[in-house]
Amino acid sequence: MPDILRPLGTLAGLAGLSLCLIAGGIRLAGSHWLMGFEIVTLLQIGIGGMVLGCFSLLVHLTHPARRH
Repeated sequence: MPDILRPLGTLAGLAGLSLCLIAGGIRLAGSHWLMGFEIVTLLQIGIGGMVLGCFSLLVHLTHPARRH
């Protein structure tokens, strides 16, 4: 399980960050909606992705190393 947490955390964090940047850029451009979604909703989904990435990487870092 911990072996999958590092790539999951990295991908979730990068996806969340990119979604936050896209939502912020669209909102700064003056639009409130994108494809039927309110921009604030997309921003919250991006924040959730970054939180998932942080927790996944935290669990990966605090998991004791396997001994062979």
